[in-house]
Amino acid sequence: MKRFRDFIGYLLGGILFVMLIPTIMWLASGMPALWPVDTWRCVVAPVVMLVGLVLSVWTIVYMRSRGKGNPMDAFGHEVAPRTQHLMVDGPYKINRNPMLTGTLIYLVGAAVWLWTWQSCAVFVAFFAIMMVQVLSEEKRLRRDFGKEYEEYCKHSRRF
Repeated sequence: MKRFRDFIGYLLGGILFVMLIPTIMWLASGMPALWPVDTWRCVVAPVVMLVGLVLSVWTIVYMRSRGKGNPMDAFGHEVAPRTQHLMVDGPYKINRNPMLTGTLIYLVGAAVWLWTWQSCAVFVAFFAIMMVQVLSEEKRLRRDFGKEYEEYCKHSRRF
């Protein structure tokens, strides 16, 4: 049952962040041609998207192996088992939210690919929603890890 729950959590995350949000960006942009004419966008956007995906996947793998849990905690509701240890090494040396940072980088790449103000507006809306999530998660981390989390916050950025 645990493996199935983990699988569902990762599947939902992948569908939401890798497929659904970029699709919403594309739809909001009026469904432009999916192959950009500008050569620079054909190079820059995939590289940016790949960097974001690599950071997010690294974080998931690290969290699963070191934290003995995974990231699917949505607005205070445990979608999949939470990590049992505060993560401060690996990708968490970069900042306190490396998975979300990777997702945001990926979505910046999608916005560059589409190159419309509407895709940027969807990105800004997504970022605002994720900030609410991050602030909620920070409260839970303070409650779960107390002084250890407070000390980590002193030495690391949110993003």
